[in-house]
Amino acid sequence: MLERVAATTAQNGSAPIDAKSGRPPMFPIATRGMTLRDRGRVLLDRVSLTLDQGTRTVIMGPNGAGKSLTLRAIHGLIRPDEGDITWAGRPTDADVLSRQAMVFQKPMLLRRSARANIEFVLRSAGRTTSNQLVDGILARARLIHVAASPARLLSGGEQQRLAIARALALEPDLLFLDEPCANLDPASTLAVEDMIERARTAGAKIVLVTHDIGQARRIADDVVFMSSGRVLEHSAAAAFFDKPKSSAAEAYLAGRLYIDPAASSR
Repeated sequence: MLERVAATTAQNGSAPIDAKSGRPPMFPIATRGMTLRDRGRVLLDRVSLTLDQGTRTVIMGPNGAGKSLTLRAIHGLIRPDEGDITWAGRPTDADVLSRQAMVFQKPMLLRRSARANIEFVLRSAGRTTSNQLVDGILARARLIHVAASPARLLSGGEQQRLAIARALALEPDLLFLDEPCANLDPASTLAVEDMIERARTAGAKIVLVTHDIGQARRIADDVVFMSSGRVLEHSAAAAFFDKPKSSAAEAYLAGRLYIDPAASSR
């Protein structure tokens, strides 16, 4: 199930080109009927979403809701069994894959120095690895003082900032973050949220999974609420937090236990 989706041949010849970037548009991202199964169990159940450019979308829901799987499917790490994903009306292609990045709950870093981690991703993309550029990236992540330290010896907050810095080094148009602040202290969480905000200001579309309701309130422009592999709500953040439409979302925000009937029927 966890197979990397092969990049399809880009159909850029017939795709419109954005005058500012010189590349085909990516947004809106649309999933239609996206379904994923594992040994007969439905993990994603006809997920249909439209994600627009410029907003910070937060995906929330209980454990097992399908939040992380949705991110991985859109990012191209897993292939849905049914449904499709389009980018401004076109299928996933090499151009789309090259313009997005993902940060996981547990940072995935090389067993090298913080500096070498940044240099590696820049070199892999054929970019310059000048000391000035790398120092600037590390400084913005508040990591210049640990540039020579092995990534595995950094604190949890430093590792997560390094993972985000590495993702942002290539200036992606789309940044996925899967529980990036889990188990971090308030100071580290604030630093990570500051990096997310700076990425948004620079033009990146943010899609964030979190269980932290306070963090969702601070970050979200719109909220996707999932339960049992289904999207129950997708609305503006203010409307969602003020008056959720589903019983599951209402119980979730109130901290009440809730058993989704759809979960017990499978």
